[in-house]
Amino acid sequence: MLSRTADHLFWMSRYIERAENLARLLDVTWQMSLVPQSEGATNQSWAAIIALNSLEEAYAAKYDTVTGENVLRFMVSDPDNFSSIHSCLRMARENAHAVRGTLTTEMWETMNATWLEAREKSFEQIANAGIGEFFEWVKMRSSLSRGTTLGTLLQDEAFHFIRLGTLLERADNTARILDVKYHVLRPHGEEEEATDFYQWGALLRSVSGFEVYRKVYRDVITPERVAELLILNSDMPRSLRFCLNGVVKNLELVANSHSGETLRQAGQLYSQLRYGRIDDLLEAGLHEWLTDFMDRIYLIGNGISKDFLVPMAEAA
Repeated sequence: MLSRTADHLFWMSRYIERAENLARLLDVTWQMSLVPQSEGATNQSWAAIIALNSLEEAYAAKYDTVTGENVLRFMVSDPDNFSSIHSCLRMARENAHAVRGTLTTEMWETMNATWLEAREKSFEQIANAGIGEFFEWVKMRSSLSRGTTLGTLLQDEAFHFIRLGTLLERADNTARILDVKYHVLRPHGEEEEATDFYQWGALLRSVSGFEVYRKVYRDVITPERVAELLILNSDMPRSLRFCLNGVVKNLELVANSHSGETLRQAGQLYSQLRYGRIDDLLEAGLHEWLTDFMDRIYLIGNGISKDFLVPMAEAA
């Protein structure tokens, strides 16, 4: 496969997955903002989204203060913000258009229709219709794109590069969601038990994990078990272990003479997830561990770009 084709497929899948995961992160933050709490605590959660995406300077250039409405406008529909949902859907469609001949008709029509509908939505229209409804729409369009890929595309190298992009992006974003919410949601007293339950439930729903949690643990929601589910569970589709397992398998299927080091790094990280224990991760410091994980995912992504994709391709 031509490296340029692989590059477009890889980033097409990353952008559509990024749009979905950003919708999930914004959705859970918006839901938590509805729970009674101080204005400072609410704004701190919104500021964390900007910080996790390294957008402090870009945000400050447009807004003087951090508020829910400003962050939502900036991260949902701002065309000048290359990390907004609007921009991600546009870039997913542009990459799909560049390799239209490689995609099936169903894949292209899904990607194209998603962008055509998204570009007609102003932030005011989205807000008036219900911001939660928009987040559900983004998640549904991403699921539809993923479904047409799994159901119609020949599982050759093109398929493997699409899966690599999807799983790398998902792993990174699951780590970000868990990192930004875990310490904020640690219980502070028995009087907050009901609020904590609602917030942890909202977090699990943001990664489609609420019903999964109930099936696995059949007990009250605790921070440690939420972390264990999203990091170490091998059957949870959005867990870090599940994603890294898929990354290793797809890397093995497209391996070439240059990709040994990238495969080694991915395999080493997967081994830590496969044989790790949540108690050890929490004792070492979950924030520090997740930060290291995200750094290593970034390096694996750069390794894939160097080994397979367009020369000098950089992670967006």
